Amino acid sequence: MHKTGIEEYFVQKDGKRLRFGYTTGTCAAAAAKAATLLLLRKTAPKTVSIRTPKGIDLDLEVLEPTLSDGFASCAIQKSSGDDPDVTDGVLVYARVTRSGAPGITVDGGIGVGRVTKPGLKQAIGEAAINPVPREMIRQAVEEAAEECEAPQNLSVIISIPEGVMLAEKTFNPRLGIEGGISILGTSGVVEPMSEDALVDSIVLEIRQRKAMGEMRLILTPGNYGADFLRDVYGISDERIVKCSNYIGKALDAAIDAGFTKVLLVGHIGKFIKLSGGMMNTHSREGDCRAELMAAAALRAGADADTARAMFDCVTTDEMLRVLEEKGMLEGTMDALKQRIEFSLNARVKGQLKLGVIVFTGVGTELFKTDTAKAWMEERA
Repeated sequence: MHKTGIEEYFVQKDGKRLRFGYTTGTCAAAAAKAATLLLLRKTAPKTVSIRTPKGIDLDLEVLEPTLSDGFASCAIQKSSGDDPDVTDGVLVYARVTRSGAPGITVDGGIGVGRVTKPGLKQAIGEAAINPVPREMIRQAVEEAAEECEAPQNLSVIISIPEGVMLAEKTFNPRLGIEGGISILGTSGVVEPMSEDALVDSIVLEIRQRKAMGEMRLILTPGNYGADFLRDVYGISDERIVKCSNYIGKALDAAIDAGFTKVLLVGHIGKFIKLSGGMMNTHSREGDCRAELMAAAALRAGADADTARAMFDCVTTDEMLRVLEEKGMLEGTMDALKQRIEFSLNARVKGQLKLGVIVFTGVGTELFKTDTAKAWMEERA
């Protein structure tokens, strides 16, 4: 079995050794280099070497070399290592032809998406090949041309035939990228279970909303929030950015994009953590729901038995039932609302005007801040 050079790179997570992989951008650059060598030498290399922006040197196997009149094509198979990436195993093709103009041009073919909305790193109509992979492709072709002492008047088309189908499993349709997937990767390697790709997608969507003229950003962690906004307020999914557990990073991105107003909508099970200043609501970052609910109940005047009852509950919805039975639900929610506002405002430092709406597991609204209430009344 061919050794690529990525085999020695791994991370330890939850007691497991997880292998690195390499990005579609690295595959595209390697395929372009191989196709250039094939075009200029008339012989296909068995492998090509590529240095990733991360500084890791790879030696990748060249697949499906094709030489015809005026063009050469080669493929590189994507490896995501132990990362659950939908593009794992796909073939990334590069077709290289001589061009009548000097310089190296890079474009996308079948399975590489086209940008249809503003706010992304490419202009409308351009192939969704991000800046770092695009530069990697150019450099790889330049190296091959220099190696062959040939002019650098070459045109490169990157294709991923499976990308048309795979695009439906990515953020691309929401981002306005149609017809395929994106050529991605800032480091050239795939770090298993990395959060960077997801956060980058969220940041891109936030920036796009601003570019499309949205005055107020609506954030919710996921489908529950989107369903609540649609069913209760008639807000369509297209107007909502799902930020997963990354509340803090989404707010930072909103500031960077130039937003001044943000509406946050979420289930009590996640948003109660905001009252304790937790801006990543994933359970692995901490689960202090009972402690925070008990603290809010005590602040509202509950007795010790009511506070202790919080610790016998498995879910926040159970806690809400206890509080309702004790006649402490309204007061406790008011205390939580104040703490959530305090923590969020401490995060954004006056750079955003925030509104917050919190609901239960059955889609019942628990409370909304005064700012959120005013915004919702504006829509009525």
